[in-house]
Formats: sequence, structure tokens, C-alpha cells
Amino acid sequence: MRQWVGNQERFFRSPNMPSNHSKLAMVAVVTLATAMPFALGRKKDKASHAAEMDERKRALHALNRLTFGPRPGDLKRVTSIGVDQWIDQQLHPERIDDKALELRLAPFRTLRMSTREIVENFPPPQVITELANGRRLLPSDAAKRAIYEDEMERLAEKQERKEVAVDTSFDKTGSNDKLTDDAKAASQQPIAGEKVQQLLELTPDQRAKEVLKMSPENRLALSRILKPGKETDFLDGMTPLQRETMLALNNPQEVVLDELVEGKILRATYSDRQLQEVMTDFWFNHFNVYLGKGPERYFLASYERDVIRPRSMGKFEDLLLATAQSPAMLFYLDNWLSVGPDSDVARGVPKNGIGSWRRRVSLIQPPKSAKARNDGLNENYGRELMELHTLGVNGGYTQKDVTEVARVFTGWTLKRPRDGGGFTFNERMHEPGDKIVLGHHIKSNGEEQGREVLHILAHHPSTAKFICTKLAMRFVSDDPPPVLVDRMAKTFLKKNGDIREVLKTMFRSPEFWSNDAYRAKVKTPLEFMVSSLRASDADVTDALPVVRRLRELGMAPYGMQPPTGYSMKAASWVNSSALLGRMNFALTLAAGKLRGTQVNWQNVLGGEPVTDAHQALAELEDDLLAGDISQQTHDTIAARLNDPHVSRRRLDDPARTPNIELLSGLILGSPEFQRR
Repeated sequence: MRQWVGNQERFFRSPNMPSNHSKLAMVAVVTLATAMPFALGRKKDKASHAAEMDERKRALHALNRLTFGPRPGDLKRVTSIGVDQWIDQQLHPERIDDKALELRLAPFRTLRMSTREIVENFPPPQVITELANGRRLLPSDAAKRAIYEDEMERLAEKQERKEVAVDTSFDKTGSNDKLTDDAKAASQQPIAGEKVQQLLELTPDQRAKEVLKMSPENRLALSRILKPGKETDFLDGMTPLQRETMLALNNPQEVVLDELVEGKILRATYSDRQLQEVMTDFWFNHFNVYLGKGPERYFLASYERDVIRPRSMGKFEDLLLATAQSPAMLFYLDNWLSVGPDSDVARGVPKNGIGSWRRRVSLIQPPKSAKARNDGLNENYGRELMELHTLGVNGGYTQKDVTEVARVFTGWTLKRPRDGGGFTFNERMHEPGDKIVLGHHIKSNGEEQGREVLHILAHHPSTAKFICTKLAMRFVSDDPPPVLVDRMAKTFLKKNGDIREVLKTMFRSPEFWSNDAYRAKVKTPLEFMVSSLRASDADVTDALPVVRRLRELGMAPYGMQPPTGYSMKAASWVNSSALLGRMNFALTLAAGKLRGTQVNWQNVLGGEPVTDAHQALAELEDDLLAGDISQQTHDTIAARLNDPHVSRRRLDDPARTPNIELLSGLILGSPEFQRR
């Protein structure tokens, strides 16, 4: 640890680092490093298990575990209505008014669209290819038409670049009569530059209309010279729909992605149905899909909204079936392509529709040879269904079971996937005959075979133990007490996988309320950043900078490629680079330098100005940590702030206003705030 601190000191003292920021970050580095063993976990005190928390501590513990972190005033509110009553409210999100969140999400249309509507309004490459090949017509709506035309122009330029590359490969001098894309851009920039200035002088409404009147070539030239700063000015004052259209003209797929990830951050930060959002995040991670696989991002809004969230506290079997039939999961694990070896399709039995199925494959994926396409039995979903979704690694299944389950789910596919179609069962792709799964004889019955297998898995004792272990790991500790897991598993089996009842068993257990569990969990990057936004009462008008910071810390929303999902354990997230990233985020947020986010510390402090630095530190410790800060962390911050090289506002100088931003950033970066 000393060596690591020394390395960070040398790094921050390098001439490339801005002096003020480097010194402030160094304070946070030292503050966290000195208390790192505390952040990673404490040695359990055998006597603490029986100790009871007082009501205030219970309220704080509940807020830290059932939400993404308390906001100013939450602790007082929960204490006043009673912890148990508040937990009951959170267990029934349908009773909680969440209109304030919906207002924040209103500009993001894709979050309310069906997959089919998203594909229609924000065309993916496959749709543009169809349009170029004459298999699709341009839309009549002017805004949609412009988006399609611009994508057509980009496709033409891409094809031209390939032709230029082929030509120049035979010309060693590199000369070619055709203009490259960069040359085209350079030739058009003077015209487009003048046009930008003219457009900026118009009203936002007039500006948007003029852009739609431009030719696709000029719109592309315009997009090339609009730098990030100018783009902000260009969009300023437009309605949410106009802004969305302007961004889609540049990159429709990026609009779908940006609205998806922004919605994730805004829901976690502002929803009053906090437990539902925590459980939605938990189940999405459990039934993980990756947005970076082909057109997967087009399926994710519906997957989270229609599949995960409404079933996050319902029956596990219902959730399991919904994920199995979701286009997102079918595409992610390739089950939509799985064909039974003895099915009609595999044997080439002639019937109308064989060709259409193969066309669906070719239109949503790049063309492959028949051998590379591997039109056959796919075991991906069968394996992950048992290993990750239900039984667990040591759940008692064999490779034979994996193969049999894969045979069961042949024919579970997609209808018109290029248009955003949903689940359908194709009997001709299904492997006929009986199957044996986990010793159960599954009679030949088409689609119902899959439902029967899901029912068996959802009610299996190994599934109950596996799911309850993961829930206890999320809400209690990285290594949850076996007695608690067993108690939860009994409820799971007795209540037919009722998730709400399992949560009640956990929330009423002595293990959940033991002092061993209090602040025993280290926050994931998502939990840390969102809890910082909530604790600081931040107003987030653009969540993309937060998303970029999450990517830097290795936890991009929807960005885990393996089906395992992100780890919930501290060891995966606590290292020197990650801690440095957290501290920089805390200092940037607290200083009001995170683009798209505003923080008013006076509101956090109750609206009254604080002129005494020691009082400010004490109040911020109470507001951000409920006063639960170690003497070591407190002394470290106070001592460092007295150093004039670190802060321009010395704590012992009564003539200066205390540096509230710096104090807040250091507390957000403290070991205590890293834990929940």
C-alpha cells in the first residue's frame, strides 16, 4: 500500500498534471489509501451479530441497501414513517407516484417505443442496406426521410471508399482521380462553415426546418464541421423531438444507445421506486445481454422495460419465461438460430417458408457460407440457462442435460427480426421427439416442451439456493451467512418462487440487520456514482458524461460482454486505478465541473450559508454520511486541508469562506462513502 501511495504521489507531482487538481486528488488518494483495509471489509466481531441497530441506524442501513443511496432528507423521512413501513412501500412500487422521474425521461422517445418503432425511426444498417437494394421504400415523413437519406449517403460513401482503396492498391504512387472522403469534406467545409453561421442566426425552430431542407451531402458536410461545442450551440433551444432528429441525422444508432444509457442513470438517480430499480438492475445483470452485439441495442429498451422491470418482484418462473422468449436473449445467445438436427428445416423437407427463414438470418447478420453459418443445434442458451440463470455451476446437471435442453428450445426464434419483430415458435426448426432433462421425461409437445423445462428449473432446489445466494450477496454481504440463504431458499420453494416474499424473508432476518452487515458492502462503480449524485442532490440534465466515467471504471451500462454479468464483490472493483477514478469523479462532481450536472451544496446544507470551516466539515459529514465517519478519515481530511499548498481557503482563516466543494469531494471519496 505504501508503494502504491508513493507511485500516486509521483504521478500527481508530474508537470503534466494541473497543480490544483493534482494536489486535491492526492489528498483523496492518501485519505482512501490509509483506510483501505477498512473499505475492503472488517474482521467480524462474533458478539456484533446479536447486537441490534437503533432506529436511525436501521433507517440508514435500509436506505443504503434498498436504494442507490440516500438523498438529503431521506433519512429523516424514513425514520419518521418507520423503517418497516417504508420497506413495505418499496416492496409495492405500484403504490409509489413516480411522475417526477417520468418528466425527466419524457424527452427520450425510444424508451417508450416498441422495438419495431425504434427500427422504423432510427434505421440500423440492415434496413439501409435493404433500402439501397430496393427492398424497402423511403418513409413519407420529412424528418424520417432525411434520416434515411443521410444514412444512404453514408453507405454510398463507404462503398466508394472501398473502391478507392482497391484502386490505390494497384497504384504505388497513391494517385487516384476519385476524391477520398476527407477530400470531399475539405472541399465542402467553407460552404458548410458559412452555412453554420447563417443557421445559428435563425430561431431554433427555423434552424431545424432549414436543416431538413438541405441535401444529404450538405447535411453530412455540416455534421463533419460541427465540433462538440458548436453542436451544443446548434441544438440549443430546440424541442426534444427536434434535438433528437438532428442527432439522428448524424447517427441514428447512437441516439438509440445514448437514450438507453441516459435512461439507466436517470432512473437509478431519481426514481422514488428505488427498490424496483435496484431489483431491475440485479435481474438485468443476472439475465445479462450485451448491447455491443449487432443490433442488440434495438432490443434492450423493451427487454428492460417490458421483461425485467415489471417482473422484478413477481414470480421467478414468469421472469424466466419472459427472458427466454425475449428477442434480446434469443439474439444474444443465438437461440433464434438453433435448428434441431432432425427437424424439417435441417432435413430440407420442402415447404413454403424455408427460404424466408434463411433470409431472416442473412438480413440481420453478415452473409456467411452454409458451413460458417452453422445452421444447427446451438447449446449456448441451454448451457447458460442452467449454469447462470437457474441451477448454478454445481447445480447437478450434466453435459447430456445441456444438449437435451438445447434440443428442447429449438424453434424458439424471432419473427421478422430486421423489423424488430418478437418471439415466435417455428415448428419446422424444432427437434421432434421426447427428451430427458434432469431425469424428467419431457414428452414431444412442441413449444410446450420449453415451458415444461422452465417450470422444472424454476422450482428446483438448486435454483432456489443459487438465486437466494445471489440476492443475499447483493443485499447483505459478499459472503452471505448460509443460514440466511437456507431460510430464503425455503421461502422461495414454499412460495413458488415469489421474489417479493423472498425479499421479505431477507429484510426481516437478523442477519440483514446485524452490525456485521452494516456498511459491509463496497459499492460498484454504478452504485458509487449514482449514490454520489443522489447524496449531492445533483440536477442531471445530461447523463452521458456520467456514462463515460462509468466506462472508464469498467462498468459501462449494458456493456458486459460475457453472460455472467458484472461482479457484485468488492475484490472486482477495488484497485489503485479504480480508486483513483472514483476520487477524481468525486472531486469533479463536487466542484461543479461535471458537464451536464449541477450541484448546489447550500441546498444540501439546508440553505443556510456556513462560514465556519469546522462547522461545514461537521455538517457535510452528517449530510453525506449521517455522521458515520471514522476519526481517522476525519482527522486526515482536516489535517490536509490546513495545508496552504492544497487549499487556497485555510480552515483556520476566519476571513475566508470554507471550500465546501473540496470538503464535499473528499467526503464523497472517503472509504466510508465507498461502502454501503
